Amino acid sequence: MSRKRVRSVSPASPSRIFRSSPIEDRSSTFLAFYSPTLAAKELQAHTDFKSASHRISAWRKPSSQRALNAQPLLATGHDDDGEKYGGKAVEKVLVEMDVEGAVVVARWYGGVMLGPVRFDHIKNSARDAIVQWSQEKERSAKNAKVRKDEAERERLIQALPERDHSIVVLRELLAEKSHQPSSTPNGKSTPAKTPDYSTLPLATLERLEQVRDATIGWILKQIEKAESTQPDTLVADNAAIPTATEIPQALVHSEQPPTKDPESTTNLKSQDGSSSPKPDGV
Repeated sequence: MSRKRVRSVSPASPSRIFRSSPIEDRSSTFLAFYSPTLAAKELQAHTDFKSASHRISAWRKPSSQRALNAQPLLATGHDDDGEKYGGKAVEKVLVEMDVEGAVVVARWYGGVMLGPVRFDHIKNSARDAIVQWSQEKERSAKNAKVRKDEAERERLIQALPERDHSIVVLRELLAEKSHQPSSTPNGKSTPAKTPDYSTLPLATLERLEQVRDATIGWILKQIEKAESTQPDTLVADNAAIPTATEIPQALVHSEQPPTKDPESTTNLKSQDGSSSPKPDGV
């Protein structure tokens, strides 16, 4: 008969537990663990605390209840585990530092009673563990920002040459729409040399993208304006060009050779008669 396999509980990931530096005083040792996600009981069950005399814990977690102003409430609690008032001291640290999660402070009793100073050791251990988490969180945020900035920089290095090409194409289109002659012999503008964007910092690349986008937006508006006025211009141009049926009759008659003025013809005849020799006897 086969026996049912018992599933072993995997230990908590070390990256989710933040440890304080140990505090030693007259043969007693204090060590704290903090986790923003694990429960206090999970931390108390950690193998490093197996031989501890006390495993003092406190927690501060989001509550399922809601306040009247709809803000989430936080449920707090503690466990002295034989160290009277120790749990309350740890809970106070969570509230003062305004963090959520669970803290366990383990104490290995060395046989010498420490008196009230033990509460300072308990609170300092808990505070140190939380500070370790806070510093790690800050480092992670900085690394994430560095990765994000680098990814944005790579995007801009690829995008800006495309913006430059778009500006060249749009300027040519605007020149066509506006019936403006090109300044180059072949009718196409020569694009300027593309700068090496890979040598520029992120802040400069971001400003250049804003300038390029503003330029593209302005050209597009000018193209739209040219297209909106183009039909009226074409109608006016067509009306100014006369068709064959609209040529004025005066222009038609002007093409015919002019008739001679009768008076001028008579004068010419008289002039011709006076100049030619008359026959004898007339």
